[in-house]
Amino acid sequence: MHGSKLLRELGHKMTPHYAYQKSFCSFFNRNQITREELIKLSDKIPGPQFKFNNNNVKLDQIDQTLIKLKSDFMNDRNNCSKAQSYMEYLNQQENYREAIQFYNSLNKNQSFLLQSLYTQSITKQLQQKYQNYRTNTIIITQFQFVLIIIIVFQYLKYYQTKIEEQTKNDEQEYQQDGNNHFNQNLPQENFRKIEHLLSVLKNHQKIQQELNIPTKFEDVLGIDEFKEEFEEIVQYLKNPDKFTQSGAKLPKGILLVGPPGSGKTLLARALAGEAECSFFYKSGSEFDEMFVGVGAQRMRELFQNARKKAPSIIFIDEIDSIGGIRRMNDPTFSRDTINQILTEMDGFKQNDGVIVIGATNFEQVLDPALKRAGRFDKIIHIPLPDIKGRQKIFSYYLNKVKYNKSNVDTLKLAQLTTGFSGAEIQNIVNLAILNAIKNNREQASSTDFEFAIDRSVMGVQRKYKLINEKDKLITAFHEGGHTVTNLLTEGAPPLHKVSILPRGEQLGYTSMIPEFDQIKYTRKSILAQIDVAMGGRAAEDLFLGKDEITSGCSQDLAQATNLAYQYVKQLGMNENSFLISIDQSSDNKTSTQYDYFVDMQVKKVLDDSYARVKRLLIDNEDMLQKVAFELTQKETLSAQEIKKLLNIF
Repeated sequence: MHGSKLLRELGHKMTPHYAYQKSFCSFFNRNQITREELIKLSDKIPGPQFKFNNNNVKLDQIDQTLIKLKSDFMNDRNNCSKAQSYMEYLNQQENYREAIQFYNSLNKNQSFLLQSLYTQSITKQLQQKYQNYRTNTIIITQFQFVLIIIIVFQYLKYYQTKIEEQTKNDEQEYQQDGNNHFNQNLPQENFRKIEHLLSVLKNHQKIQQELNIPTKFEDVLGIDEFKEEFEEIVQYLKNPDKFTQSGAKLPKGILLVGPPGSGKTLLARALAGEAECSFFYKSGSEFDEMFVGVGAQRMRELFQNARKKAPSIIFIDEIDSIGGIRRMNDPTFSRDTINQILTEMDGFKQNDGVIVIGATNFEQVLDPALKRAGRFDKIIHIPLPDIKGRQKIFSYYLNKVKYNKSNVDTLKLAQLTTGFSGAEIQNIVNLAILNAIKNNREQASSTDFEFAIDRSVMGVQRKYKLINEKDKLITAFHEGGHTVTNLLTEGAPPLHKVSILPRGEQLGYTSMIPEFDQIKYTRKSILAQIDVAMGGRAAEDLFLGKDEITSGCSQDLAQATNLAYQYVKQLGMNENSFLISIDQSSDNKTSTQYDYFVDMQVKKVLDDSYARVKRLLIDNEDMLQKVAFELTQKETLSAQEIKKLLNIF
């Protein structure tokens, strides 16, 4: 800028300083003054009225550049190159708001070409708004701040990807139709997403508390002997002074261990119902979330609420999700939740009147510190109900539905559902009554219950699966082989029924139901089960030919192989096996020689069984053909029908 012109523009600010005007004028009389000389002279001017430094010059240059670029574009509004230069300079100077306004004023062709700059502007503007909002509204830790930035960038990257995808689609449309233009409406949900993210930082939890629980011990069926373990807890919660005055101390925690559906949660609710106290429920997976320290904080809040409502019960379902075994190389924050529960149960604070009950399916994965005295020092194993328990559960749920009492026998239903939990029995009763209603009957009959059991065990019947006559005959001989082997092998479980109707993944099935729950297995019974499993493949091999052996034998072979390995490796029942018990699922390492020996012994057991079954079926070929032919005609046969067909009584 020419010196005399600059002096005239700034002269009104320098009029009180006549002493310095002469020196300025001496420089301005030249044709040109340098910026360094002007800054040096301006530093000598006293007072706050005028201060000419690098920032003034820089701002002036920026303003002049913006004015020039905008002026160039206004003189030629259809020039996309000038529009791009102006918008790029606005983004460089972080003037994103004006850049967005400028973009919105462009025509459709220019906006289409400059959409990448628009994406940059809107992204940077969102970052600025979020940074201001975060600084003014919340106080968070440095670690959480880093997490927020990462998540925000993920949101922005997501929307940027969406815009790029939209751009590609618009480019294709633009090439096909020149009148198409880019949609300038960016989704406004970004701010709502960020607000939701900020709400997560509050770490609030919803504690489920129940009062006056109607569930009682009489509602817990099938595990009567375990209810006695809770009687003393009920008396303590009802009258704690009676115990404390005598110096007695009850367990601070009770750990319920059992398979899914065995009644662990129901038993804990019944305890709270009998004691008439507050019941706090929390699942182990609900404690930890994305931020460090949330699990420990929620554990503290849970115990604080329970102490306020004492006497009370805290029930933590699936406690293994937070109480797993700790290891030295685990991150520190991963142990915070379990450390907090250990402190709450047996730390400096007293939990008088608060009983903690934990439930898990996997006791072996729990940290030993949880199971020591003073914490979960009473461990109760809840098994699946036995035959008497299943009979009681069936009677309980049958009283709630309409059923034919003349042909529905609860003892028979209990025999058919060995290994079923109370929850599964409830589901069977529900499936049976639904099937009755579906067939326009008001009451459920024994047929409906057998349908429900088959559906639960074998899967849904595939009525509309097309099966040719050859496959039907192969399935009939396969299941007939299982059936005849079962009837003629001593020690095999009683036959229930056989069917060639497809269910689930299987084209047919042979059902065998023991009369009573089997706790121990003899050598004879295990070999009999292996023989029955081999019966299907032996029948296909003998009467259909080796070339007609099907893949349907794979599950039978897997079952027989598993039984043979238990027979040799775990139970030590083979004549030549060692008296060593090694579980198949264990991590115990054995020598190569031992593994080879076991494999050879298992092969011998399976080969002997297969040869035994083939001889049995050859000797009773007429029985197998009768069963197979009858199955092709009726598709399903009960044990009574088969015995009548073969004259076996």
